[in-house]
Amino acid sequence: MSWQSVNDILGCLQIQTKLAEEPLQILLVAWEKIVGEVVAAHTQPTSIKRGVLRVATYSAVWSQNLTFERKRLLVKINSILPSPLQDIHFSTGSWQHNQNQANQTRDYSNNNLPQEHPSYIETINISDCNHQEKTSINEAFTNWKKLTDKRSQFIPLCPKCQCPTPPGEIRRWQVCSLCAAKEFR
Repeated sequence: MSWQSVNDILGCLQIQTKLAEEPLQILLVAWEKIVGEVVAAHTQPTSIKRGVLRVATYSAVWSQNLTFERKRLLVKINSILPSPLQDIHFSTGSWQHNQNQANQTRDYSNNNLPQEHPSYIETINISDCNHQEKTSINEAFTNWKKLTDKRSQFIPLCPKCQCPTPPGEIRRWQVCSLCAAKEFR
């Protein structure tokens, strides 16, 4: 049995630690480019353990929303890392509130336009539908069905459930929001 000196053992541990930190350092440098300025202001990668990236978020709302984006983010992240990650976990647990204080005070109100939301659908002219003050239930349903059919006519279908789906949802999740929510359960 050979005995190694304490310096040799510590040297090996330092090399292992450095190798483990390298992907995290790459991510820290490229984080804003990967997720965008707004998301980067409210998130911070904290560690990579066993192929899982842990990201601290400003609030539970950010954690939940980013969980829906997990697959898309993994593709982007794995394209720049030497060894691919398997998953991302978002949590408010290790968020340091003063860490991004300068970024949090920015005004992002111009980014909250309805047209930028994935579920946004262009408004249509509803003048063709009969709007009468006093209609029967059957007439109201018929008018609603005409409006819905007209609105859905040019909307793409979800590849999974074949329901009309806003184009932004298909770009974001490759399926409608209901199918995406089922996948994340």
